[in-house]
Amino acid sequence: MISKVNREFTILLVDDREENLISLEEILDEQNRKFIKATSGNEALKIALKNPEIGLVMLDVQMPEMDGFEVAELLKSNPKTKDLSIIFVTAINKEDRYVLKGFETGAVDYLQKPLDIDVVRAKVNVFEKLYFYQKALKEALAEKDKVNQQLERFMYVVAHDLKSPLSGVISLLSLVREEEAVQTAPGVSEYLNMAMDASYHLSNMITSILEYSRQVDSAQTSEDVDTHEMVSQIIQLMYPPKHLHLYIKDTLPRFKTRKLKLQQVFQNLVSNAIKYNDKPDGKIQIGVEDKADGFYTFYVKDNGPGIQKRDHERIFNLFETTDNASGRDSSTGVGLNLLKVLVEEQGGKIWVDSMPGEGSCFFFQWCK
Repeated sequence: MISKVNREFTILLVDDREENLISLEEILDEQNRKFIKATSGNEALKIALKNPEIGLVMLDVQMPEMDGFEVAELLKSNPKTKDLSIIFVTAINKEDRYVLKGFETGAVDYLQKPLDIDVVRAKVNVFEKLYFYQKALKEALAEKDKVNQQLERFMYVVAHDLKSPLSGVISLLSLVREEEAVQTAPGVSEYLNMAMDASYHLSNMITSILEYSRQVDSAQTSEDVDTHEMVSQIIQLMYPPKHLHLYIKDTLPRFKTRKLKLQQVFQNLVSNAIKYNDKPDGKIQIGVEDKADGFYTFYVKDNGPGIQKRDHERIFNLFETTDNASGRDSSTGVGLNLLKVLVEEQGGKIWVDSMPGEGSCFFFQWCK
């Protein structure tokens, strides 16, 4: 949203006759509008280059030395002014060749002299609204890029900090596994092998995250992914407590996508379902709905503590936490926001359906 303080709309009025400029300003004058006047094409070009806040140019066609068509061509050819909206104000007849010439040189609309006051005001009101919509969109995109950059830096720092101690854990496990006493102890060798497998898997994931954070999004390629196998592996390597039953409903699809991103989403949702489940007989179900709308709708459903309705949207905001957690582990408020970013990159959305005491079902769309 653009704040009211910044909702000033600047209009550049260009006409070689001073009385026409005064008349236009009187017609369009409103509290939130600022007018800059130019009496020649050269003056208009200089002003436009120095004032990036200009939202609309009202340009007279018939002017000495440089007419409106020439001014429009020069404005559109300059990177600093090429996106300016231009309305031609002209007394030239409405022959098609003049209208076409105006649009070819960059005009977005025409106003015919003598001016119809209601039409002039209505058209300028439309362009004012479009200007602020575009400005709000640019600010939103800039803010999203800023958050994405912060998250990528966060991912890199966390992954980098985890890599060293994990390498130490792997080395220690290797030494313990070689001890003869451990090898003869019943069941210990098997548990050590499981711990080694999990550590190597985690190390590979951290390496992938480091590689991901170094690359721009366009450099990452899609690959053929068997999501059923991927989710099965995630479940296996999480070693959930014995009182939790994790299962996949039906068969998850195989399709071409960016594996690491999809894996991150599943990993986080399944991990949260395990971490926060408070039932003696915990159930976690992973499934998919194929609604043939260009997306797979995956879900992770649990019978855990549930989430208050007031927090259904808030939990996806950066650094937002709730009081729904069991208290065993603190939340940074980053994980779900990162998932939201990853899902929205695919053009989809993520949401939760939950009631306190009845569990939660997290849904997310992923482009086919």
